[in-house]
Amino acid sequence: MTDLPAAARRPAENAVPTRPKRAVIIGAGFGGLSLGIRLQSLGLDTVIVERLDGPGGRGYQKRTPDGYVFDMGPTVITVPHFLEELFRLERGQPALDGPDFPDDVRGAERVKTGDSGGPRTRDYVQLRPILPFYRIVFDDGTYFDYDGDPENTRRQIGELAPQDLAGYERFHKDAQAIFERGFLELGYTHFGDVGTMLRVVPDLLKLDAVRTLFSFTSKYFQSDKLRQVFSFETLLVGGNPLSVPAIYAMIHFVEKTWGVHYAMGGTGALVRALERKYRELGGEVRYGAGVQGITVTDEWGRPVTRPVGPRVARGVTLESGEELPADLVISNGDWANTYLKRVPAAARLVNNDLRVKAARQSMSLLVIYFGFRDDGRPLNLQHHNILLGPRYEALLREIFGDKTLGRDFSQYLHVPTLTDPSLAPPGHHAAYTLIPVPNAASGLDWTVEGPKLVDRVYAYLDERGIIPGLRDRLTHSEYVTPDYFAGTLDSHLGNAFGPEPLLVQSAFFRPHNRSEDVRNLYLVGAGAQPGAGTPAVMMSAKMTARLIAEDLHLSLK
Repeated sequence: MTDLPAAARRPAENAVPTRPKRAVIIGAGFGGLSLGIRLQSLGLDTVIVERLDGPGGRGYQKRTPDGYVFDMGPTVITVPHFLEELFRLERGQPALDGPDFPDDVRGAERVKTGDSGGPRTRDYVQLRPILPFYRIVFDDGTYFDYDGDPENTRRQIGELAPQDLAGYERFHKDAQAIFERGFLELGYTHFGDVGTMLRVVPDLLKLDAVRTLFSFTSKYFQSDKLRQVFSFETLLVGGNPLSVPAIYAMIHFVEKTWGVHYAMGGTGALVRALERKYRELGGEVRYGAGVQGITVTDEWGRPVTRPVGPRVARGVTLESGEELPADLVISNGDWANTYLKRVPAAARLVNNDLRVKAARQSMSLLVIYFGFRDDGRPLNLQHHNILLGPRYEALLREIFGDKTLGRDFSQYLHVPTLTDPSLAPPGHHAAYTLIPVPNAASGLDWTVEGPKLVDRVYAYLDERGIIPGLRDRLTHSEYVTPDYFAGTLDSHLGNAFGPEPLLVQSAFFRPHNRSEDVRNLYLVGAGAQPGAGTPAVMMSAKMTARLIAEDLHLSLK
């Protein structure tokens, strides 16, 4: 067994320096790799164990025998200075104490698109700004190109719903205030106790940030289309616009302040860059190394038999049976399954079965990865496209509340070969389209429903002229359903984004990055604070690194 934590020992004066602390991180997704870089910079010795055969987790990249490259998960990169922070770190120079945001971001009026990644980032990966951020296509065929530029936004609102121009000015002002308080000032706050939460409640009430996002948006816009334009983004982090708190209006400003970016070679290229940086700092990664359980004992190394008294994480046991001792264990895996499957029930007082199973999980996804011939007809599409169906509120209620498949659907269509032709064979496009669907609590049989929904989606894209003649031009087709998230990614109920970001599952009420149950056990990633989405996951890594440094009495400089 490993030694007791540093805080529990009192080394003698002039004692020989102890060895670096050893940390095991479960999962090589964005959160695990970002935290691994930060722990190596803190001077720890870190090993990441990953169940899959390569890095990325939800951001895994697949290469097909016929020459296509598909990012399996996230494709939207924002806040590039978060990446620059990671690529600048060096062993013994954790840089956790400095300002979290540049000084020039308050009051930003125009999106910044000039420098897509700092000098250290460019040593590892090429980021390219994407404009517009999204093309939002309505069911009647009209569309709104959202690029974060207020003047262009005003022009399009004037054409689409001129009665809402004044409302947009008020929305812009109020969303900016939420962004400055909720993201710039509170973004890195770890809500580990009730007092921290209570201190910010008055500000959130003053900003009207606790009502639902869709209700908040509806205050400013009469047009149903504009209500959709300024509320849909939470679906990209697993949130229902009808139920997430209005503090998520800050996403609008996060994107317009720093832009939306694409990593050339796909998100997989960014994942590989993070892995390279981690290895350069001395970190170890082991693939095909799923974790069976987290070893927990009492303070004296004895088995835990009841959820009271000292409980200490001592390492992990792999599915192969191999035991990896460690001083710290951090899970970048699914929050619910980390506790339900990998931490003994006798060691869980706060994150017990009742609490974990009662938490509402985000929706799931059906994602179709396809390749098609470029037959010379221009595609009236952008890199990122949001294709909205005829119903908005009713469809959201079916997905999140009723957990049923509706007669229609909305989708996010990603066509990266419009920016990066290298992801497909010459003369072809690679694309994926993502359809929000209920998680596994629905009881739907995806072996039956999956093929039927895929056929409906292809028919829609073809017959509506989104990609004319698609079914005849298809050269590659595969898809994943909630079964993939539940099985391959080991997400409880097949959720795609962790706990649903409701008001009662945010801040203090969201899973804590420092386990309340087991000393030396931490969480990072979409299931922890602050939440899902690539910028939030990188923020989560910095928050968890700060907690670890605090607990080990390490310098943040």
